[in-house]
Order: sequence, then structure tokens, then C-alpha cells
Amino acid sequence: MAKTTLGKKDLQKEKQRLKLYLKMLPSIDLKRTQLMAEHARAKNEMAVLKKESEQTATHVVKTLPMIANRDVKLEGLVKIRSFVIEEQSVVGIKVPFLKEVLFEESDYSMLATPSWIEAYIKQLKRAVEEKIRIHVMNLRVEKLSQAVRKITQHVNLFEKILIPTAKKNIQKIQIILGEAERNAVVRSKLAKALHMKQEPIDFFEETTP
Repeated sequence: MAKTTLGKKDLQKEKQRLKLYLKMLPSIDLKRTQLMAEHARAKNEMAVLKKESEQTATHVVKTLPMIANRDVKLEGLVKIRSFVIEEQSVVGIKVPFLKEVLFEESDYSMLATPSWIEAYIKQLKRAVEEKIRIHVMNLRVEKLSQAVRKITQHVNLFEKILIPTAKKNIQKIQIILGEAERNAVVRSKLAKALHMKQEPIDFFEETTP
């Protein structure tokens, strides 16, 4: 911050700055609180997605143990055709979310493949989509984490630097202005006393003839 001068105008400017900082801080701090809540919510959602993904894998192993059979060709049955990731605003921050995942199934003979292949394809799609959702949610968490760090820095700037500095400058200027006012009073009294000392004194009283 630039060095403050010692005038009343500068005192007024510092008071205006302090008033502005105190007015802005609550809204910034509120946004930080909201972002922290959204960050925590996104982390919880990611934890749920990871748990669901683990449950899907466990379910496939239990219900379709035959996929371990090397004689059954499973490669290339399903491909990701496309997936759409869009942005949404969360407390003014753009974060990603997965809108949809589109798959493409390879043609296969119903007679030449086991009956459980259809169930396997369904579970495979689900598992792949869950993995993509986890990836996108991880990006979302990181985006919100960065936003929380940035706005926390802003709050700290106001609380630890701008507001204390403004208060310190106000106090400093008030002290110096007070001293200047007292010095002015003292100089005025001294000048008055000196003036009285220098005035001629008439020791003779006028008498009537």
C-alpha cells in the first residue's frame, strides 16, 4: 500500500476504504462458505460413485463368473461412441458434469455366443459409464478446490492485510493530526503571550486638570 500522507483528506480516504472493505468482506466470506459446501458435496458424490463402481464390479464377478472363461471372446463387444461433458455454474464457478454416454455394440451371433453375453454387455456399459462419471466428478472436485483456495486467499487479504492496514493508517493519521492540532494551540498561546509581552505598558494615569 502507498504511504499515507498526513492530511484530513487522506484520513477520509482511509475511512472510506475501511468502510468498503468491511462491506465487501461478508459477501466474499459467504461465497467461500457456499463454495466449501459445494466442494464437500462433490467429494461425497465422488465417494458414492466409487462405491457404486466397486459394487458393480463385485456384482459382475458374483453373477457372471463365466467371464473368466478364456474360450469366450469378449473383446470389442462394446465401444464408447461418444460422451457429452457440459458445464454448469455453481456459486458463480463453471464446473463440468457428465450429461450422457453413448455406446456402440458390435454385431454378434445370438446362437454362437453364450446367453449371458447380453447381461455382460449391460453390466459392462454400466461399469464404463461409472468410471467416466468418477473422472468427471474428480475434475469437478478439483475445480471447486481451486475456487475455495482462491477465495480463501481473498478473505485472508481483507482480514489480515487490507482491513488492519486501513485501521492502522487511520489511527496513525488521527494521532499525527491530533498532535498537529495541539501544537497549533501551543504555538497560538505562545504567540499571544509574546505579543502581550511586547506591547508598551503605560504606567502613568491620566489626570484631570
